[in-house]
Amino acid sequence: MHALQPKHSKLKQEEIDKLLLRLNIALSQLPKISRKDPILPEDCQIGDVFKIERKTEDKVQEYFRVVV
Repeated sequence: MHALQPKHSKLKQEEIDKLLLRLNIALSQLPKISRKDPILPEDCQIGDVFKIERKTEDKVQEYFRVVV
């Protein structure tokens, strides 16, 4: 991984359920990311959810994407 790329972490099903409940949305309402995106591991499956952590000067922003 390149030093400037944000950290990508695959969520477990339990974490996905908590996230969807907290945001009060369905899985289909999350922003999408292509399975062929070079940052994702080869073994990722459609429907997996990744947490992306982008660091700013004073904090870390979390973003979530579902694999399509």
